[in-house]
Amino acid sequence: MLQSLAAVTVLVPSYDDGLVFFRDILGFAVLEDTELSPAKRWIVVAPSRGAGAALVLAVPSDERQTARVGDQTGGRVGFFLHSGDFWSDYERLRKRGLKFLETPRLETYGIVAVFLDPWGGKWDLLQPASGAPETL
Repeated sequence: MLQSLAAVTVLVPSYDDGLVFFRDILGFAVLEDTELSPAKRWIVVAPSRGAGAALVLAVPSDERQTARVGDQTGGRVGFFLHSGDFWSDYERLRKRGLKFLETPRLETYGIVAVFLDPWGGKWDLLQPASGAPETL
């Protein structure tokens, strides 16, 4: 029986660029960083240890993959980062230079704002309605 989604691959221009964004800006934990060859590493990051799916950082191996860095979902929001304290996380990320495309908004499903990763990929910072304040 299938139980959970373990990981999703995200293309990044380089392993170091990926770590700067996910570890240093977003504050993700590095769950694994193993050298597989002089040119390839297995890097797994997640918002926290043991909660939800992780991301495998992958460096493109050909031109087709390189063209997809930052556009893995065709311009749509492709990743949804849940927060337990939207306003604190929003301000912390803005101070670290994260670019938000909009002011936070209240939706039926929670408080949300779209931000860009350094390569143009769109993400939602989202505090689900079950834990979100009822007003902005």
